[in-house]
Amino acid sequence: MLAQLLLSLSFLVAVHEMGHLLTAKYFGMRVEQFSIGFPPKIWSFTKGETEYAISAIPLGGYVKISGMIDESLDTEAMKQPAQPWEFRAKPAWQRLIVMLGGIFVNVVVGVLIFIGITFFLGDTYILKDVINDNGGFQIGPVGEEIGLRTGDKIVKINGEDFKYLQDIVNPQTLLSTDGTYTVNRDGKLIDIRIPADFIQKFSKKIAPGDFLWFRVPPIIGLTTKGSIAERIGLKKGDRILSVNGAPVNYQDEVYDRVQSIVKDSSSVSSDSIAFQVQRGTETLSFKEYFKGEKGIGFYSAPASKEFVEKAEERITYGFLESIPKGTTRAFTTLGVQVKAFGRVITGALSPQKSISGPIGIMQAFGNEWDWARFWSLTGVLSLVLAFMNLLPIPALDGGHVMFLSYEIISRRKPSDKFLEVAQKVGMVFLLGLMVFIFANDIIKLVMPD
Repeated sequence: MLAQLLLSLSFLVAVHEMGHLLTAKYFGMRVEQFSIGFPPKIWSFTKGETEYAISAIPLGGYVKISGMIDESLDTEAMKQPAQPWEFRAKPAWQRLIVMLGGIFVNVVVGVLIFIGITFFLGDTYILKDVINDNGGFQIGPVGEEIGLRTGDKIVKINGEDFKYLQDIVNPQTLLSTDGTYTVNRDGKLIDIRIPADFIQKFSKKIAPGDFLWFRVPPIIGLTTKGSIAERIGLKKGDRILSVNGAPVNYQDEVYDRVQSIVKDSSSVSSDSIAFQVQRGTETLSFKEYFKGEKGIGFYSAPASKEFVEKAEERITYGFLESIPKGTTRAFTTLGVQVKAFGRVITGALSPQKSISGPIGIMQAFGNEWDWARFWSLTGVLSLVLAFMNLLPIPALDGGHVMFLSYEIISRRKPSDKFLEVAQKVGMVFLLGLMVFIFANDIIKLVMPD
């Protein structure tokens, strides 16, 4: 996890700062330092007028441009007369382009990553009609909280028909205003409201079945050690037909029947459990002592190959097709992030539950190295980095953009003293924000909901 996070952040910081460096050099500004990470320095070399460094704290980076009030707060240099190669000596429009350079590069990199993912991986969707025809959805605890029930057939989202299971958990759906799922429950259409803060349930890495998934038949995949299933010799491929005389067609029905027996501890029937199993052409009957047990003790087999082939729709794209498709996805993703940020600002979403820092991002990368997931997250992070840097906060690129835009419009340049104070205030604010984000990550890690 850590290696993936560091590689992703280092790459994104490098291209971001490279955007500043290249535009600064293009306009004849002297770049004194280019650093990936914050001091102390680990390794560096000098080429021309610029020192290139890798530093020990891998949570950012910077470019030091001569004559610019930045993180270094080198106010002594600012007291000297402006030199032609300095940032402050250049026209405001050139300085504005330099400050937008990193943001622009992050957007371009994010778009290129999404185009590459679209071209190389294509799309794999699961058809909701096949799930509905297979007995509807299996609903987990997250889905049950909003009123969904196992067996529901989800037929509309926000009053509109849809095609894929992925549409149900699309961030745009989860961020809908007054959003609804329309379900067919035993022949009756019911609207289930999507809570305004529902997306917070997905800010953590939850298993798909915690919300909803397709139902699978009760076929033995693996038995657990010391369980009833192991003791009586259930085998992989055995199919449970009934539990205590009640027929079952899906794994969730077996679970519900067993749990009702577990809860009914006062009943004599809870001392034992009876079930029938189909093995090939045979039907086997079992009755086992069940007092104190929590279940039969097996994991169901994955969905059959026939079901998967029927339910999955695989789409591949040519290179030219991938360009508009990937670009649209990139900006749609950015739009979702902006919308979610707006919800946090207005209080509709909890900052504690919705904002993740390095620890939360590291968990999202997962324990195993998966290049598809790595580049998907890196693409999202590149766009988020661009958006966050554009916020009008002093010490961020957006703060400089705000002051430079004021200078261009008013034709009045803010004083160096004002910019110095604003930089300090912005740095204090960002430091406090970093402390909050780190603390929030740690709290969510040690005290999950």
